[in-house]
Amino acid sequence: MTRRANAVVVTVQNASRGAEAPGRKDLERWARSALAAGVQGELTVRIVGESESAELNSRYRGKEGSTNVLSFPAGAAGEPPSAAAGELLPFGDLVICAAVVEREAREQGKALAAHWAHMVVHGALHLQGFDHENVRDARIMEARERELLAELGFPDPYSLR
Repeated sequence: MTRRANAVVVTVQNASRGAEAPGRKDLERWARSALAAGVQGELTVRIVGESESAELNSRYRGKEGSTNVLSFPAGAAGEPPSAAAGELLPFGDLVICAAVVEREAREQGKALAAHWAHMVVHGALHLQGFDHENVRDARIMEARERELLAELGFPDPYSLR
């Protein structure tokens, strides 16, 4: 099993109204599973509705509409912020749209918990510098996602393509 981050505080904010979302403990476990040893700081997982997701997607990515997960590293992706001894700095934020995750899980025939776990892992990997902008990087990121999700007891998220 891969060594995991142990100096991370995970904060969960649920700003979605009426949407079903996993509990704090599951979200924290899934996020921690994707963070490499040595990662430090505070990771916020914010669950939002479609309007907030669409607004953030437009503002920060220039794309229309809501999306499943957005990742906002506190510093340069993959580079931990520097802190004084004992000081906890932000590591990054994940913004996950509950309605999009629910819709995608239903459309793709996936268990809702498995898709939530995938979105948390996917976003946490982005915070560490993983990306899927080209075929090579996508293969690397997807392989890491498969490995982490298998360790968590979930099926390959890409097997239903």
